[in-house]
Amino acid sequence: GLDRGSKGQISTFSSSVSTVSQKQEAAENRSSPTHPAFPNIKNVRDLPPISLDVRQKQRVSTDASSSEIKAAVPPESTLPIQPKTMKDFQEDVEKAKSSGDWKAVHDFYLTTFDSFPELNAAFKKDATTSFNTIEDSGINAKFVNAVYDALLNTPQDIQKTVLKGIINSLLREWKGPRTKDDLRAYFILLQNPQFNNTSTYVIYAHLLRQIAALVEADHHFLVHWVKKLSQKRFKQLVERLLQFISLRLFPAKPEEFPPLTKCSWWIPSASKVLALLNTANNLVHPPLIPYTDFYNSTLDHIDLMEEYHTWQSFGNSHRFSFCQYPFVISIAAKKIIIQRDSEQQMISIARQSLVDKVSRRQRPDMNMLFLNMKVRRTHLVSDSLDELTRKRADLKKKLKVTFVGEAGLDMGGLTKEWFLLLIRQIFHPDYGMFTYHKDSHCHWFSSFKCDNYSEFRLVGILMGLAVYNSITLDIRFPPCCYKKLLSPPIVPSDQNTPVGICSVTTDDLSQIMPELAHGLSELLSYEGNVEEDFYSTFQVFQEEFGIIKSYNLKPGGEKIPVTNQNRKEYVQLYIDFLLNKSIYKQFAAFYYGFHSVCASNALMLLRPEEVEILVCGSPELDMHALQRSTQYDGYAKTDSTIRYFWDVVLGFPLDLQKKLLHFTTGSDRVPVGGMADLNFKISKNETSTNWLPVAHTCFNQLCLPPYKSKKDLKQKLIIGISNSEGFGLE
Repeated sequence: GLDRGSKGQISTFSSSVSTVSQKQEAAENRSSPTHPAFPNIKNVRDLPPISLDVRQKQRVSTDASSSEIKAAVPPESTLPIQPKTMKDFQEDVEKAKSSGDWKAVHDFYLTTFDSFPELNAAFKKDATTSFNTIEDSGINAKFVNAVYDALLNTPQDIQKTVLKGIINSLLREWKGPRTKDDLRAYFILLQNPQFNNTSTYVIYAHLLRQIAALVEADHHFLVHWVKKLSQKRFKQLVERLLQFISLRLFPAKPEEFPPLTKCSWWIPSASKVLALLNTANNLVHPPLIPYTDFYNSTLDHIDLMEEYHTWQSFGNSHRFSFCQYPFVISIAAKKIIIQRDSEQQMISIARQSLVDKVSRRQRPDMNMLFLNMKVRRTHLVSDSLDELTRKRADLKKKLKVTFVGEAGLDMGGLTKEWFLLLIRQIFHPDYGMFTYHKDSHCHWFSSFKCDNYSEFRLVGILMGLAVYNSITLDIRFPPCCYKKLLSPPIVPSDQNTPVGICSVTTDDLSQIMPELAHGLSELLSYEGNVEEDFYSTFQVFQEEFGIIKSYNLKPGGEKIPVTNQNRKEYVQLYIDFLLNKSIYKQFAAFYYGFHSVCASNALMLLRPEEVEILVCGSPELDMHALQRSTQYDGYAKTDSTIRYFWDVVLGFPLDLQKKLLHFTTGSDRVPVGGMADLNFKISKNETSTNWLPVAHTCFNQLCLPPYKSKKDLKQKLIIGISNSEGFGLE
């Protein structure tokens, strides 16, 4: 590596690199218009923008475009001749290791990294071919990997030679648009492992700036080339960029970098390039790496609300905010933003209610600051629906629940109980609102037509209230539901605009009805005569209250046979009918219910998977993590009762562990931050050991009598957690 002598090295580069900014800005002004510079490029204008304008359209994914995109650019310049093959290079390296004479290797690196044409000459598979396609970069990837893998094990002077060559390349005076050979050079340089070292960050920053400043058409080429990288190499690129951002935010040695005021463009440039990688990752199915690998946990330690307010105020203008690139913000950080945004809305609504009351010279009442729900257990759904309908203007106030006839005071526990019981009742198969699919273990909207969809709105409100009040729900919707819930993420002002409609595929259907999805996939791959063997038309049949009803997938569908030529259209229309059209009114009511509570620009920061985690928490219980974070009152962790307790709990099957969690916290789901976020507490209950354990779900607190034996504790604990419903006061 470059750890030794890094300061000296940087000082020699700094004088050269210091001029890059001025030259770069001049070059950007000449060659980087906002829109693609080449009107003749086929299909490019149809592609969505890669810079993620989350205020207008969130998490834009680049659709796979034509395999041939031919640009009206100047012809590629004639490349220098590079006689070295990968085998020649590897033999030179082996000879150098054994003899100590690195001249041949040094000359190769000196020549190859001296300029963009030389890079192409070394690594282009065929110097005579232009390779103007998004599907093939034309680069010998194995050779690039071999050269970079060997680089870090070469003498320091060779490594410095490479960096000097890169500086010379970046200082080149740009005239006119970039050629595909230029893009190839950027693609190769981006993979340089030397940029893991902070001593190279000045050069790395300028490389990122030039890549970020490329026109949109060029970005599309890079995106499609990057997605062809191996998972290992792709992940290295992402980790390198995340580390670069983290160390620029919180440098271990501040003196290593130029002052932040002089390099304010470092982080925006890196974020833009990271956005290209994120787009590439979303184009691959399955993705090269999980979306969570783009999270930068360092951002959890900055002022997120300032970032959020900057984004709210300035959008995607010249003021940079990480909210423009929400894929780097962790779900824990997004939860903080949503919670704070919710709290501010709650305070604002409560303050307005107070002002209105005083202005009318009425006596203020503390209850007016809350959304007070008074319900009977025996009429839970109807009472809840009535209360929420009457108090529609109060939905954004802090929620408080009272069960009629019970003395419990709601400090959070009764609210959790209300959610749990209501969800359990609404999703019961006998209720008819949702259909439970055993194969996929999830619920989906019933397509039965009805006169009133207010109960679907109630479910949406419940989900919104849960997110708004930081409650996790045991709802089993498929991922497709959350994708529809964010379509669009902000309720359109025009009431006639369709909501909850999103593009769906067989993958989405397989998450709900795997057998049907498998059957449709087989239809698509069937090699025989579809029309004669399947005898299907563009029509679907559904049973409703014992009556079979038919629906045309397109006008005159009952007369249009499904053939080998139109089967793709048939499958797409069928899936769209099942997941969008047949349940439109039900889902629209659900959508408006959710957004009536959760109307916030913060939703634009979320992926569908993240909305699901916010609503449902995580189903994965880690009791060892709970044990590590538990606090004690009256007990020490070494006391025999506590040791018995954890021996018993860690040995419980999953269903009993969930019952314990529900008994003590009011929910059997784990919040976004994990078990540590529960603030779980075990207190000593100075009562007879004949008593059962008691829980205060408002405070996630378990009160344990000092049981004398493990057997006694286990027996009492199982009885307690298996027979708990309702609230009382001592």
